[in-house]
Amino acid sequence: MLEAALLIDNEPVAAAATFERIDPVTRAVATRAAAASVEDAEHAANVAARAFAQWSASGPAERRDHLNAAADVLLARSGEFADAIITETGGTRDWAAFNCRLAAAVLREAAAMTTQLTGETIPSDKSGSFAMAVRQPCGVVLGLAPWNAPVILAARALAMPLACGNTVILKASELCPRTHGLLGEVFQEAGLPAGVINIVHTAPDDAPRIVEALIAHPAVRRVNFTGSTRVGRIIAQSCARHLKRCLLELGGKAPLILLEDANLGAAVDAAMFGAFFHQGQICMATERVLVHEAVADAFLDRFRARAERIRAGDPRDPAVKLGAMISEAAALRVKGLIDDAVRKGAVLVTGGRQDGVFIDPTILDGVNASMRLYYEESFGPVASVIRFGDVDEAVSMANDTEYGLAAAIYSRDVAGAIRIARRIESGICHINSPTINDEPQMPFGGVKASGYGRFGGKAGIDEFTELRWITIQTGEPPPYPI
Repeated sequence: MLEAALLIDNEPVAAAATFERIDPVTRAVATRAAAASVEDAEHAANVAARAFAQWSASGPAERRDHLNAAADVLLARSGEFADAIITETGGTRDWAAFNCRLAAAVLREAAAMTTQLTGETIPSDKSGSFAMAVRQPCGVVLGLAPWNAPVILAARALAMPLACGNTVILKASELCPRTHGLLGEVFQEAGLPAGVINIVHTAPDDAPRIVEALIAHPAVRRVNFTGSTRVGRIIAQSCARHLKRCLLELGGKAPLILLEDANLGAAVDAAMFGAFFHQGQICMATERVLVHEAVADAFLDRFRARAERIRAGDPRDPAVKLGAMISEAAALRVKGLIDDAVRKGAVLVTGGRQDGVFIDPTILDGVNASMRLYYEESFGPVASVIRFGDVDEAVSMANDTEYGLAAAIYSRDVAGAIRIARRIESGICHINSPTINDEPQMPFGGVKASGYGRFGGKAGIDEFTELRWITIQTGEPPPYPI
């Protein structure tokens, strides 16, 4: 059994209560974690506020060195992360390795950005006035990270705020406390000063109350949340009440559009990866495959043949490519979406088997707007194939969703694909590349119910700094009216 303590002021801290995370596959206790009280959380915020003065005054080289050292430690301890991810979330070892590699890249990219907190001089109409716009750290940042890509998204919640000179509280997911707790140990080993990162675990029933207390804390000046749109709305409402700026990266319903001239082999590769990687539990996952009717049958034959080679199984088996859903309740919800679509006329091309936390790769043809699966984010290994006759119809169907995170278009006519991409309502769109696509230096985020704000690169600097106007009067000022 794994253990997870609170991390406050660089020290592991026990709490008066604990909670248990259950292994979704074995049903044994995976982790026993400290359950913070509101007082514990407020203490963490006070510690982060105290540490802010020194960390915000540190030079870019110091911050860069700590972030690069943390990336090195993370990779060196990737085996521990893999064990925790498998045990707590049912992800495969390959998925855990992918998490560690990309999380290390996120930390290194943030390290490179420490010297990019630049400003500008602005011409002033006031005689003798030298005017500047400067960026500076904003204070304590509250990061709320999810379980589905636990190392990547927790690292993302920490990296750019730290690079900008802020201190951070990470509210760990109740579904992977040890995994998120390990990231705190990584920064400890990398020599980060005390209080710069603090990690708070909460029992599931206590999480709303404690998050509200952290958002309300006067030292907390920014909030970033990655997770469901339902919870994102709650976070946004709380931030609005307390006039705190927030960055929200929420749900998705990504379309993969295959035009008549698409390279079908490449498109099948993209659909397999986009729809089924990590059991479809990725915000960018390909939920809808929109295929031109002229090539739909040929595509579907290839897609089915590939999907039928894979079955979900125990992630401890290195041969398994699809592991477990996060819980049996999640699996049952996905199975309900599949069954609803079939009852209403969709054709089950392959898959559909649900056994506890396991769901095999599932392809449904003929999905339409009468079915829940057409609109609802499945967050499971399910691809809905929808046929279209012309580009306008494809664009209309791609945009017929409340979500707008990722999209992809496959066509040999790149110029035409770019024109279509400009019409898609999404924060991200890839041409001849899967919907799942992430690089730490890119502006990552969505529109509509997929959230607002951007992680990554210089866009991330804007999220986690204050832009200030500062002037220097160099000559005689103009006469004042009184």
